Amino acid sequence: MNTQTSKECSFTWQTNVCLAPYSTFKIGGEAKLFAKVSSKKELLSALSYCHENDLYYYILGKGSNTLFDDRGFDGAVILNGLAGFEQKGGAFEVLSGTSFSLFAMQSAKIGYGGLEYAAGIPGSIGGAIFMNAGASGQEIASLVESVDYINEDGKYKCYPKEELLFKYRWSSFHKMKGFIFSASLRLYPDAAARKVQIELINKRKQTQPLKEPSCGCVFRNGKEFIAGKLIDEMNLKGLQIGGAQVSNTHGNFIINRGSAKAQDVKDLVQIIEDNVFEKTQYKLEREIRYVPYQRN
Repeated sequence: MNTQTSKECSFTWQTNVCLAPYSTFKIGGEAKLFAKVSSKKELLSALSYCHENDLYYYILGKGSNTLFDDRGFDGAVILNGLAGFEQKGGAFEVLSGTSFSLFAMQSAKIGYGGLEYAAGIPGSIGGAIFMNAGASGQEIASLVESVDYINEDGKYKCYPKEELLFKYRWSSFHKMKGFIFSASLRLYPDAAARKVQIELINKRKQTQPLKEPSCGCVFRNGKEFIAGKLIDEMNLKGLQIGGAQVSNTHGNFIINRGSAKAQDVKDLVQIIEDNVFEKTQYKLEREIRYVPYQRN
């Protein structure tokens, strides 16, 4: 592995880094370039380097909803190491690389509610904002006051919630090119938050394959159906292609049995979609984000 330290900052560009360890799916080839940034200055330096060298780049959080190509990534993967939060009354300024699950547990332990459902959900705060993550009938959008954003030219802007659009597993950031730097979340005092959280964690342990590598739910729920229930009704649980298998615990999870390839997952996803549509006429929408080897 070759390394090259940035002249402006302390982070290091590494070459030919295997991406599988950086995805909860444990799937993916090598990134041509890879760097972890831990400050705004390092982030801007990394983005500047990519622009100056016309590099295809991808900003990675906890890799919880990410399927990398088997060939890897023919560009630069920037790992978001911006983590931490500051409390200002009931508002929390949270850096985007902060673990969604860890922050949820820490806030509940100090008596603040709103993110009880998030404990045990892998991912970063930035990813949660981007996807409007949620569970148990709640979404992070309900807590957002503002989001600090850096566009692809390195310009900073604070977006109040009124200027953003959030929908089911979607946010305005899907149409923007740049980087979620931090978010202001308004939580509320709740002495029972941690107790409720523990109950939800225990329920999740019983109903989801948490010990198996996966990306969480593969498909979005529809207005008229629950994706996991549909897949169960199609008798697709346990269906396997290569090392990828539809979980026997939860139909909306595809798990890596240890040797899964990205192509195995993609083929399995297609079979599920085709089966569901053929028998119900419902079109499943993918929640999983496939990252191609080269830019389109």
